[in-house]
This record gives sequence, C-alpha cells and structure tokens, in this order.
Amino acid sequence: MSDVHDHAHGPSDGGAAQRKLIWRTFWILLILTAIEFVVAFFVPAGGLKVAIFVGMTIIKAFYIVGEFMHLKHEVKSLIWVILLPCIFVVWLLLALMMEGGSIFDLR
Repeated sequence: MSDVHDHAHGPSDGGAAQRKLIWRTFWILLILTAIEFVVAFFVPAGGLKVAIFVGMTIIKAFYIVGEFMHLKHEVKSLIWVILLPCIFVVWLLLALMMEGGSIFDLR
C-alpha cells in the first residue's frame, strides 16, 4: 500500500475567485446602467445627452465583450483583428451619415 495521494481536483477555494470576478462585473455594469438611468431623466434632451449615451454604450459594449466573450484574455493580435474592422465600420457609418445629408444641398 502506498501513502501517495493523487488529488485530481484543485483547491476548493477556486470558485471563490470566480464568484468575486462575477460580482465585480455585476457591480460595474450596474453602476454604468444607473448612471445611464440618471442621465435619461435629469439631463435635458440634446447633443450632450446623446453623446453621453453613445459613449457609455460603447464603454459597456467593450467591457461586456472583454469579460463575457473572454476577449481581454486573448493575444493582442486577435484583439486587433476583431477591433480594427469594428472601428472602420463605425467610421464608415459616421462618414456616410455626415455625407448623406449633403445630397439635399445639391438641389
């Protein structure tokens, strides 16, 4: 008989670190959503309100992609392969919206 014990499982506190990360993600997203809620009711309508919403939506989207899709744990080249086309699509949409209004100036 051997006194060697082979433990196939890791330490039992491994779940605690994962739960802490999940709660941290929850609180960050809750705070961002609460700020959006306050902005929705207390900031007057206009360009500032739209800019705040767009900015906070982009921040939340990047955070969600990084956390839930595990993109922040990937190599930098993969992050850039995903991020650069998204940036170009946003740039294209902005350019088309800005230039699309000039058709009315030609008539």
